[in-house]
Amino acid sequence: MSLRSAFPALASALLFGASTPLAKLLAGNMPPLLLAGLLYLGSGLGLGMLLLLRRLRERLRGQPVTRLHIARAELPWLLGAIVAGGLLGPALFMLGLAQTSAASASLLLNLEGMLTAVIAWLAFRENADRRIVLGMLAIALGGVLLSWEPGGATFSPGALLIAGACLCWALDNNLTRKVSANDALLLACLKGLLAGMGNTAIALSGGAVLPAAPALGYAGVVGFLGYGLSLSLFVVALRTLGSARTGAYFSVAPLFGVLVSLAIWPDMPGLLFWTAAALMGFGVWLHLSERHAHVHTHEPLRHSHAHRHDAHHRHAHDFAWDEKSPHAHEHQHEALAHSHAHYPDIHHRHPHPH
Repeated sequence: MSLRSAFPALASALLFGASTPLAKLLAGNMPPLLLAGLLYLGSGLGLGMLLLLRRLRERLRGQPVTRLHIARAELPWLLGAIVAGGLLGPALFMLGLAQTSAASASLLLNLEGMLTAVIAWLAFRENADRRIVLGMLAIALGGVLLSWEPGGATFSPGALLIAGACLCWALDNNLTRKVSANDALLLACLKGLLAGMGNTAIALSGGAVLPAAPALGYAGVVGFLGYGLSLSLFVVALRTLGSARTGAYFSVAPLFGVLVSLAIWPDMPGLLFWTAAALMGFGVWLHLSERHAHVHTHEPLRHSHAHRHDAHHRHAHDFAWDEKSPHAHEHQHEALAHSHAHYPDIHHRHPHPH
């Protein structure tokens, strides 16, 4: 796997990891559920502005305007992802966090990457070889060490709620993979707006009060970068890598979060940090050095997504195109059998013999 293929997932992890210490600056001034809602709203509104700017640019350049559309058959997958990851996940996490220690919560959050991979492998039959599984385990172990506080991790009934939140987010990741061929900005915008309105409404109905304008603006910016752009890149990664590999790369987010925290609050990290960093680096290397190639058959498929013409896209157009820039439209894939290195992207979700 090339670094270019992994870049969207790693960039998504970097932005999300950086958002944690940045959001911490607000955490003491507002209830957690309200903060989560405002971060999601910031992501949705920011991405909505990007969509408007993109449409304006396309019109000024005389380009075909990108159609903002999600097929009706795919809406249940998207709504399921929003309910699981944007509403149930944050609610369970906040309830669990009130009943357990921060150390236990940090350790339990490492379940998300593992559960994402397990659901992808077992429920959605995504391919994984020993190298990918070992890489996932190394990254997960690094995450455990990174969040470990000797003598501080005690489990309570709230631990089950946090584990449930991780399961919801893992379901969200796999359900989003089912619609990842759609416009990444549109998907992330819808998820941000709906999850943000839901969480903010629940928080306000529980007695929370909106903060002053400066804090609202800060939360919006952090949400746009750490949730909006991060989620857009995450969707792109799901499209090109599949759920398990994307989840593995995204599990590196806490490492980026610690590095940003050290930049804000300078401190010399201890042995556990360097051990965790080495394990995560080893896991990422195992994934980057993967080469999965075999003869496989593409069944006829009709869908729409941004693409360039390559071995999988050799169709004709009934509109003008410069033959260079990526373009999006509904197109037909004919049956094709060939062999090359590939990942479980939107064109390679074929079964594998065991």
